[in-house]
Amino acid sequence: MPNSLWDVSRKYVLRTYGCQMNEHDSERIAGLLEMDGLEQTESFEEADVIVLNTCCIRENADNKLYGQLGNLKKLKEQRPDLQIAVGGCLAQKDRDIIQDKAPHVDVVFGTHNVGRATDLLAEARVRGPLIEIIEESESFPSALPVKRDVSHAAWVTIQIGCDNSCAFCIVPAVRGREISRPYKQLVDEVEALAAAGITEVTLLGQNVNSYGRDLTLKLRGAELGQDAEYLAGETWVGGSHTARPLFSDLLRSVAEIPGIRRVRYTSPHPKDLRPETITAMSEITEVCEHLHLPLQSGSDEVLAAMHRGYTVDRYLKKVHAARNQIDDLALSTDIIVGFPGERDVDFEQTLEVAAEVRFDNAYTFVYSPRPGTEAAELVDKFVSPAVTSTRMERLRKVIERSRRLGNHSRIGRHEEVVVEGHSKRDPDMLTGRTRHNRLIHFPVKRPIRPGSYALVQVTAARTFNLAGELLEVTAAPKHRTRIPVVAS
Repeated sequence: MPNSLWDVSRKYVLRTYGCQMNEHDSERIAGLLEMDGLEQTESFEEADVIVLNTCCIRENADNKLYGQLGNLKKLKEQRPDLQIAVGGCLAQKDRDIIQDKAPHVDVVFGTHNVGRATDLLAEARVRGPLIEIIEESESFPSALPVKRDVSHAAWVTIQIGCDNSCAFCIVPAVRGREISRPYKQLVDEVEALAAAGITEVTLLGQNVNSYGRDLTLKLRGAELGQDAEYLAGETWVGGSHTARPLFSDLLRSVAEIPGIRRVRYTSPHPKDLRPETITAMSEITEVCEHLHLPLQSGSDEVLAAMHRGYTVDRYLKKVHAARNQIDDLALSTDIIVGFPGERDVDFEQTLEVAAEVRFDNAYTFVYSPRPGTEAAELVDKFVSPAVTSTRMERLRKVIERSRRLGNHSRIGRHEEVVVEGHSKRDPDMLTGRTRHNRLIHFPVKRPIRPGSYALVQVTAARTFNLAGELLEVTAAPKHRTRIPVVAS
């Protein structure tokens, strides 16, 4: 019997918008709700609690939230006991606006309040609607209970916040300054995940390349006590004690943990991608041959206006260094179309860079102004929707051509895949993910549990996925049941 204000029959719906960091936070919110006795449902009509974990990177995120809240208003009128909570980045930024536009929302909580989600819902039942936003926090969501929908893979937050000042980005305002988790704490967490049957981890941060720089800055020149190795790791303590990122050290330590077969990470910043990280990726078998390196623009003038801290030439040199060292590397990116002041010549340069690099995948976005950012003030330089629409279509064709070429180059190869489950369109087909983060579908004659590893021969390629034939199952999943929801 859970020790809470909830009845065990109560149900919740959790909807997540945005990036992997939000998905990671949602796992923790779900863990807290289930520890408090709630059961998950996908039906708003069945739910007693609805939590919307929001993103504010692009304008359509705002539209999605307020549209959803508008739809929920009638449900709230029909069922006054229904509780609605809004959390995440948009809640952090628009705390008062949300309550003004949607007074039927019971709780608004920010990115640093994830651990208080169930407490706030309980308080709201007694006190009425409330807002609680913390501006800064040194706590991390990984320390909270968790409920995962996938039993073989896990996200691990290695840092929160960001110290960069990209003109288009609201993240520093809603996630705060860059704070790295202690090194030993991360290694211990991954060891616990591996013991529970997790075989793939993705290291998360707003700028993972700079992980640990703040820790070593604090330790540099100081008398190293017993906590130095806990904070910065054995390699740094035994080295020169210079202020530097610890990300390449962390890759090696995580990959050495028994049971971990795959290590991924996101998102890096091109200006901080260091040679030792590329070397670590080339030497460590467990680190997947996939690098997500946001370009944003192929124009030096636009990159300067964005405050990205690199030129196209520097970006390309890092791409070439990575491809020269890491065998069979897959490369993905982010590109913004229509940043304020982007001219035809700037966009043409972006097309040229995209064609030269031949990205395996790209997340492309039309620029949308975020209030509170520098770029949002450049109203007189905004690019018209008609122009951005045409540019986006041209960029899409270039990216899809590269993606098709990359996928076709895999035909005939044997790929290691981790089985994710049955295809949504065909129950006789399984879906797996390759080390390059490509989806592949293949038929099966007998059940294979999600989390199994298999060798699949690629027989066909499409724009967005591969098709193949199962050769053999190489490893069964280690987990017996879902990881229990317990406080750590």
